Amino acid sequence: MMSHTMEGDSSDSQWFAVWTRSRQEKVAAAMLQTLGVHHFLPLKSELRQWSDRKQTVSVPLFSGYLFVHMNPAKDSRLQVLKAPGIVGFVGNSKGPLPIPDHQIEGIRTILDRRVECTVIPILDEGDRVRVVHGPLTGIEGRLLQSNSASRLLISIEMLHKSIAVMLSSQDVELLGHSA
Repeated sequence: MMSHTMEGDSSDSQWFAVWTRSRQEKVAAAMLQTLGVHHFLPLKSELRQWSDRKQTVSVPLFSGYLFVHMNPAKDSRLQVLKAPGIVGFVGNSKGPLPIPDHQIEGIRTILDRRVECTVIPILDEGDRVRVVHGPLTGIEGRLLQSNSASRLLISIEMLHKSIAVMLSSQDVELLGHSA
């Protein structure tokens, strides 16, 4: 698994999700890079089967979305919206809604550490937990239990999507309601 990022330097900037046209995530990310817009397109590796061969390809973790890091008071949303492949910002009637930094960093950590994950629809149930043992120590998310298996969900709530990672429920601690 891999991810494509650009470094930003504005402390007032926030993460925002943008919709892309179908299968245009990489095109949009390349254009944002050309324009100098700080962005994050999380990618995962998948083995694809064709009639004559198998090949590992990089595909977007969240199909139809990528993330931009900008200060909406200073940076031009129009510049992002004019990039080929981008349809619009994810938000409400008041405009784009920011995504908390810890959600983006959780996804980056999982991808950087090459932990196997799957994207699933977000769930409203489950306890908020922090991983206290293992390679994902410090990551926060929701704990799901099914039979003897436990999964940690890292959610991008505005997209109504989560990624799930298998782990032991003994490796997490419950977060208080103030977290």
